[in-house]
Amino acid sequence: MKIFKLALRLFIVAGMAGAILGAAHAVTEKPIAEQQKKANSEAMKLILPKAEQFNKLEISPKGDVIEVNEGKSSEKTEGYAIKVTPKGYAGAITMMVGVSTDGKVQGIKILSHSETPGLGANATEPAFSDQYKDKATDKALEVVKRPVTSENEIQAITGSTITSKAVTKGVNEAVEYYKSELKGGQK
Repeated sequence: MKIFKLALRLFIVAGMAGAILGAAHAVTEKPIAEQQKKANSEAMKLILPKAEQFNKLEISPKGDVIEVNEGKSSEKTEGYAIKVTPKGYAGAITMMVGVSTDGKVQGIKILSHSETPGLGANATEPAFSDQYKDKATDKALEVVKRPVTSENEIQAITGSTITSKAVTKGVNEAVEYYKSELKGGQK
């Protein structure tokens, strides 16, 4: 009988906690979705500055590519903002990669990550992320620990080679998706 009373109390407490969590989720779901939409929009404008509007394309996810947005200005396609989620040291790194219609990487913007503060988290800093701007895509990008000597090299973040390689893998996958599915503005 005593166990039954304890189990009933536990059931009631768990039910109340579940109801409170459900209510909190309902209240915060819309503001979180709006904030994510705003962050995506800002990232797309940053990585494809010539584009005036973005249209989300219907795609089937392929590899780490989960979303593609066509950037247009005056009905001309300027490029694509491709969202990828490569696996970093501590989990997925969600980022946007801008690829122009001439096949150059226009830039990257990391939207979210769980990398180590002071190490992998430095991937969001311009000293690292700006290395991808205006990179030609004729050869895959590769991470090096020494100073860069070739156009297709990216210098790793000190002490965070795994994160550096993950970001570069995401960029390479976005470029490969562009080449195989979108090249030259042809969908």
